[in-house]
Amino acid sequence: MSSKLIVLNLKTYIEGTGQGAVGIARSCREVADDSGIDIAVAPQFCDIYRVSSQVDLPVYSQSLDPVGAGSFTGHAFVECIRDAGAVGTLINHSECRLTLANIDASLNAARKVGLNTIVCTNNVATSAAAAALAPDYVAVEPPELIGSGIPVSKADPEVVTGSIEAVKRIDHEVGVLCGAGISKGEDLAAALDLGAVGVLLASGIVKAKDTKAALEDLVSRI
Repeated sequence: MSSKLIVLNLKTYIEGTGQGAVGIARSCREVADDSGIDIAVAPQFCDIYRVSSQVDLPVYSQSLDPVGAGSFTGHAFVECIRDAGAVGTLINHSECRLTLANIDASLNAARKVGLNTIVCTNNVATSAAAAALAPDYVAVEPPELIGSGIPVSKADPEVVTGSIEAVKRIDHEVGVLCGAGISKGEDLAAALDLGAVGVLLASGIVKAKDTKAALEDLVSRI
């Protein structure tokens, strides 16, 4: 498959879209097969097993808690996330922010069970700080552009190029994804042209009337 990566965060958008997480994952699988581009999905915790057991597609959790077995009511235990079928996790999404210490602890917990990691950041400085913790990917997405329909690659390309430069200075092995406002083929192409290895996106695809058609448009210029 491709070295490029598309990660589709389903958030809690599924209700009312006309198809469940499994249906969206199947569309992702079909487009990934046709395009040769790696596509992963990040469903709600309750859908991780449902998606991973029915669709041959990489599944990420939307977050995790760096806790072990014990008295941790309401937390997402990392071993259970892995055993449910997840291969990776988002960490520090702007809608689920963490302190730097908790980001570090979450990364360590994910590594111990073999989960891939994507740390979300909002600017160049936080991208550099995240890179110092050696995740697999840093996903830079200014929160004011999330769900706006205005792609960061157009509205603020310097935050993408600056983050890529800062990350590569610290750890050349960390890939940089571009997020916020990504929804169309021209947005993905622009992100790749800026030097990102892929994108993290959500509403532009998940809330589309035809998810597969939206995905096909997304990869159409690659």
